[in-house]
Amino acid sequence: MLSYSPLFAIVGIGLLICGLAYFRASLLAFSLAVTAALVAYSAITPLSEIFWLGFLVVVGGINFKPLRQQLISKPLFKIFKKIMPEMSRTEKEAIDAGSTWWEGELFRGDPNWKVLHSYPAPRLSPEEQAFIDGPVEQVCAMTNDWQITHELADLPPEIWDFLKTHKFFAMIIKKQYGGLEFSAYAQSCVLQKLASISAVLSSTVGVPNSLGPGELLQHYGTKQQQDYYLPRLAEGKEIPCFALTSPEAGSDAGSIPDSGIVCMGDWQGEQVLGMQLTWNKRYITLAPVATILGLAFKLSDPEGLLGDQKELGITCALIPTDIEGVEVGRRHFPLNIPFMNGPTTANQLFVPIDYIIGGQAMAGQGWRMLVECLSVGRGITLPSSATGSIKNAALATGAYARIRRQFKLPIGKMEGIEEPLARLAGNAYMMGAASDLTVTAIDLGEKPSVVSAIVKYHLTHRGQRASIDAMDIVGGKGICLGPKNFLARAYQGAPIAITVEGANILTRSMIIYGQGAIRCHPYVLAEMEAAQHPDFHQGLQQFDSALFSHLGFAVSNFIRSFWFGLSGNTLLKAPYSDQTAIYYKQLTRFSSNLALLSDVAMGTLGGSLKRKERVSARLGDILSQLYLCSATLKRYADDGRKQEDLPLLHWSMQEALFQLQTALDELLRNFPNKWVGKFMRLVVFPLGKPLHAPSDQLDHQLAQMLQQPSETRERLGQGRFASRVAGNVYGELEQTLEDVLACEGLHDKICKAIGEKRPFTQLDKLALEGLTLEVITQAEAELMRRTEQGRLNAINVDDFAHQQLENSTQPAQDQRSRLGSVA
Repeated sequence: MLSYSPLFAIVGIGLLICGLAYFRASLLAFSLAVTAALVAYSAITPLSEIFWLGFLVVVGGINFKPLRQQLISKPLFKIFKKIMPEMSRTEKEAIDAGSTWWEGELFRGDPNWKVLHSYPAPRLSPEEQAFIDGPVEQVCAMTNDWQITHELADLPPEIWDFLKTHKFFAMIIKKQYGGLEFSAYAQSCVLQKLASISAVLSSTVGVPNSLGPGELLQHYGTKQQQDYYLPRLAEGKEIPCFALTSPEAGSDAGSIPDSGIVCMGDWQGEQVLGMQLTWNKRYITLAPVATILGLAFKLSDPEGLLGDQKELGITCALIPTDIEGVEVGRRHFPLNIPFMNGPTTANQLFVPIDYIIGGQAMAGQGWRMLVECLSVGRGITLPSSATGSIKNAALATGAYARIRRQFKLPIGKMEGIEEPLARLAGNAYMMGAASDLTVTAIDLGEKPSVVSAIVKYHLTHRGQRASIDAMDIVGGKGICLGPKNFLARAYQGAPIAITVEGANILTRSMIIYGQGAIRCHPYVLAEMEAAQHPDFHQGLQQFDSALFSHLGFAVSNFIRSFWFGLSGNTLLKAPYSDQTAIYYKQLTRFSSNLALLSDVAMGTLGGSLKRKERVSARLGDILSQLYLCSATLKRYADDGRKQEDLPLLHWSMQEALFQLQTALDELLRNFPNKWVGKFMRLVVFPLGKPLHAPSDQLDHQLAQMLQQPSETRERLGQGRFASRVAGNVYGELEQTLEDVLACEGLHDKICKAIGEKRPFTQLDKLALEGLTLEVITQAEAELMRRTEQGRLNAINVDDFAHQQLENSTQPAQDQRSRLGSVA
């Protein structure tokens, strides 16, 4: 039986080992420390010569690289090369595209929060601010969304002309070509304001400034292509579209069947080297009005006219739509949001080889071009549009909830209404934060492919859920279409953003973690690259270094995860000591959990992890919520750490962390190897799940924020179009909210003078009584009359004569025959 002293020493050595792992000591430091501890222990209880011989062989072997490589790394390297699934060319190009940014820190298990807060807060240049205050405000004031969506099914000609004249389609084009060359943040601000007034307007402007001919030409075009097309795009002389999706290839864009064959052909009376193109594309935004068409297709060279390679792969070309044989003009009708979107086709169309973007040298490089540009564009257009839409929905719904009364009180004071109102406010705060942090990365020169996938999925997903919440609150006002309706079109159009630029189901289950695990993990990509190295010896050297670093990393995250679960995040530090400190500590804990469970998933599932989409989705959810929470903490700091904004921060953080915990719980409960799942639950949640969803009291605070004008409320809706011009229903709601709040005291004063508590209706008539009793002034009576008119405008819905709702393109017919006989 061991005495207390040796037992104490053994426990001490065990704690030393755990401490070294926790603080991620190097292998050499780890070996020296353990050796020193054992020497000290041997002074109490001598260790046998056999033990020391075995210990020194092991320690020396793992620290002496040549021996370690031969005995350990080389056999593992051979196995790894055999079992590692072969990566397709498109997968490799997708992995290689873009860069790793803050999400890489989140994957390391110990994020450096100083790095996050060192990123500059996004700011507009004077030129960009002037554009938003001028042309953007002007075009918003010109926009009548009911006219666009119901009467014209298009933007009116004067808005098209305004957009071209003021270079809305040239925000990404460099100034040397006549463009605006705006920052990603400025583009986001523009799109947010446009989206707050009309989805058709924001889509029309967003697409040419995202993945399309302008972006591709600037990065990959020949000088001749750039000098010709970019000035014309900047001036609005050309309207671009980009055709990628086809009926057979939606989310699986790499499988496009559209083809091009390199051949000789007649072009303007001469025999030239070119391509015979056949395509059948669908869902192409701006195709019906496009003058130049960016086209993705698979190029083959059966006669070897370009070289020895027969199948060149995906290629991008620029095709003028006025060439005979190019079919454009017909339209799709996506959910009553009639932005220009439609099909385009061509059959065996011959064009010169120099129509390839970048010329002949870029043949077969199309997929790389697309994924590199998509990593930027996907982080701006849809996330910004979703954010702009929810800002207006949140504030307009909050105003409506304060104006609208049932059961003799504003509906916004009902607890059932407070719950969805809180979700609207919290999501608007977090989405604005995530959008801003993402465009900050882009403006710093990053191409954050993983981050762009995160915000594309989560901001459009949260935006759709928010539109449902808003519709539930507004009720009958929301379901009746018409000029007074401020929600229905955003509600109808939400699935569009869910679907395009990578369907959300695919993005969540395959892209976020599928790319994140490889790109963001500090060692996995290095191990994969080592396995693919053409020189076995050099590959082994790289694999050995990555492998032993990886093993130390995994052990450290195991110890850290277990310790954090037991201690409640003891030993962790935060960059601030205020109420936000707990969130930094929780995120660090979950970062360690993510790193650990990623290694467990990859280690136990191997190549089959690609097919375990729900495992991948839940790991991606953890990474995503870590990113969203980071963005929220960054926003709070950038906004000046204002105490009055704390409820928004608390709600956003608690809701996202609860979602993260739920994803962790579901991952462990459904882990393919149930015993591994049970064991890891003991490691990650040794004392159970610690977090809860936001409280009812916090919901109440956020709901009240949306119903009372304040600086916090203004910051929440910053950048939306709320100008109080005639016809802007959002501006009218804001004015009526202020008037209603101002009239509540007057209403109480008159009721007190009358000696009767009246309902908050017919304020114009009540004002007359107040004047008669001489308890209010003429100015106050006028305020009450204006408030009553605004209140009625807010709660009433539109109605129409039957003929106004008929489809005017169809032949007129007798109403009885249209509705069916009642006889």
